[in-house]
Amino acid sequence: MELSTIKDAFDRVNKKQKLSSSKAQEVIDQLRRELEEALEKLQSANSQSAVDEKSVLTELHKKLIEMGPLNQLEGSQKELNVGLSKYVKLLEKSFNPEIAKAYRNVEFDLHTVNQIIANHFYRHGLFDLGDCFINEAGESEVDSLRTPFMEMYKILEAMRSRNLDSALNWAAAHHDTLLQKGSSLELKLHRLQFVEILQKGNRAEALQYARVHLAPFASVNMVEIQKLMACLLWAGRLDCSPYAEYLSPEHWEKLTEELIQQFCSLFGQSYESPLGVTVAAGVQALPTLLKLANVMAPKKQDWQAMKQLPVPVDLGKEFQFHSVFVCPVSRDQGSDENPPMLMPCGHVLCKQSIAKLAKSGTRTFKCPYCPAEATMGQCKQLHF
Repeated sequence: MELSTIKDAFDRVNKKQKLSSSKAQEVIDQLRRELEEALEKLQSANSQSAVDEKSVLTELHKKLIEMGPLNQLEGSQKELNVGLSKYVKLLEKSFNPEIAKAYRNVEFDLHTVNQIIANHFYRHGLFDLGDCFINEAGESEVDSLRTPFMEMYKILEAMRSRNLDSALNWAAAHHDTLLQKGSSLELKLHRLQFVEILQKGNRAEALQYARVHLAPFASVNMVEIQKLMACLLWAGRLDCSPYAEYLSPEHWEKLTEELIQQFCSLFGQSYESPLGVTVAAGVQALPTLLKLANVMAPKKQDWQAMKQLPVPVDLGKEFQFHSVFVCPVSRDQGSDENPPMLMPCGHVLCKQSIAKLAKSGTRTFKCPYCPAEATMGQCKQLHF
C-alpha cells in the first residue's frame, strides 16, 4: 500500500481530532458562561429573597438540560473514536509489527560490532557517548578511532567560526596525498581565505597572500586564479562586483562536506557511517525478508538453516559496493563455496555448473556459449 493512502487517513483523523477538540472547547465555554451568569445573579440577589435564588438555580438547571453538554461531548468523541479505530486497522494491515520474524541467528564478532557502534558515535561528534559505550562494553585501544575524529571536529568547529587556519594546516600536511586523489580541497580553502581577506578591504594583504598561496596552483587552475586576481579591483566591496558569488555561504557548506569526505578517506574510513548504511540497507530489505518468512512458515521450512535466500533482495545503487556474479546456467549467485570461474574461451560460469558439465572433472566439456572445449583444470577462479 502506498504511504500516501496512510497519510490521507491520518489527515482525516487529525481533522476529526481538531473538530472534536474545538467542539469540546465550545461546550466548555458555553457551560462557563451559563455558570458565571447564574453566579452573578445569585451574588446580586437580596439575602432575604430565597425564592429568587431557587428560580435562578432552576433556570440554570433547565438551560443545562437543554444544552446537553455530555451528549454533545460523547457525540464528537464517538466520531473521533470511529476514525481512530479505522486508522489503527489500516496501520495494522499496512505494516507488520512482528519484524522479529525476519531475524536470523547470525554470529557476529562482538569486538567488530562494538567498534562499528563506537565509530558511529565518534564520527557524529558524540565523544562522551562513545567513551561511555566503550567503557561499558569493556573495549580497549580505541584511540585509533577517536583521535582522528577529534582532530576533524576541531577543524570543523574552527571553520564554523570562519577560521581556516586548522583546515589549511591539515591540507598542507596532506598536500601530496590530496593531489594524488585529484582533490582541489587545498586550493578551495586558500580561495576562501583570500576572499575573506579581500572582503575586509586589505588589498595589499590579499595580493601578498595570493602570491604565496595561490600562485603554486596557477599552472593547473589558471582560469580560477585569474578570476580571483580580478577580485582585487573590488576590495572591500566584493558584494557589488561580478564576483559576488564568492561570498555565498554555500561555498563554506560545500567545503565543509568535502573536507569531511577527504578526511575520512585519508585515514581509511568511509564517508557514511557503516552503522547507518547497515540500518538503511536493512530497512530496504526488511519487507522482502518478512514476506519470505511468512511464506516459508506454513511450509515448515527452516528459515535459520538457509545459506542462500531463494529470492533476490533488491537494494538501491547506493548499497551496491562491488560486482555480483550470477551464473548464466544455474542462475545461482556466486559465493565463496561456488565462485565464478573463467574458462579459456573467456566465458564465465559458477564452479558447480562447470563441475556438472565436466562430470566432476573427469572429462572435457564444451562451453554452453561457444564451440570451445575445456577441462576443469583449465578454468581459473575470478575474484571481484
